[in-house]
Amino acid sequence: MKNVEQLTESVGVRRTVGDMHTPVHALTYDSRTVGDGDCFFAVVGSVSDGHAYIGQAIERGARTVVCQTIPAQTHDGVCYVEVDDTNAAMAAMASAFYGDPSRELKLVGVTGTNGKTTIATLLCDLFERLGYKAGLISTVVYRTGVREIESTHTTPDTIRLNAMLREMADNGCQYCFMECSSHSIVQERIRGLHFAGGLFTNITHDHLDYHKTFAEYIRAKKLFFDNLPADAFAITNIDDRNGRVMVQNTRAAVRTLSLRSMADFRCKVVEMHLDGMLLRIDGDEVWVDFLGRFNASNLLTVYAAAMMLGQEKQQVLTAMSTLHPVSGRFEYIRAADGTTAVVDYAHTPDALENVIETIEEIRRPGQNLIVLCGCGGDRDRTKRPEMAQIAVKYATTAIFTSDNPRTEDPEAILRDMTDGLAPEARYLKIADRAEAIRTAVMLSRPGDIILLAGKGHETYQIIGAEKHHFDDREQVRKEFAAAKR
Repeated sequence: MKNVEQLTESVGVRRTVGDMHTPVHALTYDSRTVGDGDCFFAVVGSVSDGHAYIGQAIERGARTVVCQTIPAQTHDGVCYVEVDDTNAAMAAMASAFYGDPSRELKLVGVTGTNGKTTIATLLCDLFERLGYKAGLISTVVYRTGVREIESTHTTPDTIRLNAMLREMADNGCQYCFMECSSHSIVQERIRGLHFAGGLFTNITHDHLDYHKTFAEYIRAKKLFFDNLPADAFAITNIDDRNGRVMVQNTRAAVRTLSLRSMADFRCKVVEMHLDGMLLRIDGDEVWVDFLGRFNASNLLTVYAAAMMLGQEKQQVLTAMSTLHPVSGRFEYIRAADGTTAVVDYAHTPDALENVIETIEEIRRPGQNLIVLCGCGGDRDRTKRPEMAQIAVKYATTAIFTSDNPRTEDPEAILRDMTDGLAPEARYLKIADRAEAIRTAVMLSRPGDIILLAGKGHETYQIIGAEKHHFDDREQVRKEFAAAKR
């Protein structure tokens, strides 16, 4: 068991009160979960300030408190550590508490707006097919080598993150592939981790409710690459206009990839059909069970990462040909009459347009496209009209509905989406998502395509502060069956 002094060796400590040799049993930033002998971190959040719960944490047994301001009244037997930033201190101490597990794995981080889940998951699947044991931290699921855990955040808090990395290392994982959200980067959740590599997918309009400006959103993503060590690699997608910006200050070895121009790793879509694509990657052809140029870019990123991790090219391409799409990412469900529902997580303007453009490449003349989408409540409002404009641009009929309305009025979200649409635009507004899917199926003809965008793998809908079971895939199968398709 480590003590406070050992855990704070790499932390910028301003001052302390109490015995720095106090042993630490466990770490937590939630005063409700404190146990006897634990270390409590008083985190200053956007909603509440952990300093207000120091007393409660001590009553529950905390014997160490890490905070940005030591309380005026202290308790005997409690060690107080004052730091500049509790989040940063928590990250460094969590890494030390669990024995720096990221140094026992080859940890690869994936950041960008779209494609993170697909790339991280496919890398994990690929390396397992190549005979390695690999861990995964993604929006959909966490895998630790022996168990799968339902994901709660794209990137979990730093204590849970280090605990899972420790579990992976103890279970014999040699690699871990992890999504790094912009929130986790600026909130110091990944501080103290040693990355073998970092991957940049793209950056488009998202999370401005949190970052406020697009420049700040870019800065958050770039910070990940700025902090990569010199012995790491950084792979960037230069088809994105900010691809080179991301790596301009990194110490890591930079490699580029592209579908459109000269780069270290290149890919061309040779053929695309409803059941997959033929890709030419660095001169060799491979058939993959994926659709869309955005997926070609994702797969090229997977290939490039495998190359930088020292894998053999032909073995990688062979294994790639056996990979399958991630749950809720361009997942299609067919009715008996040939009507196809495409379920996709696309919840940003760029992602929605990418998915629709892929459908456009395989859509036959006379085949209608019904696009159903919504926008989340209590989130970036500026993307709402953009989503609606993209939907009506391509769709035979667009249906605007609820995503996760949270505490917002669903009708108000729909008004935000449709304000500014041309009078001749063909769309319906149906706030109830189940009713909207039912309507989409009723409007479709045999052979048509229905895109259900926004929720993908999610099996819930957040209304108010509560989660209710809801799965687009279940719902559309139910409606296909009711329509005897």
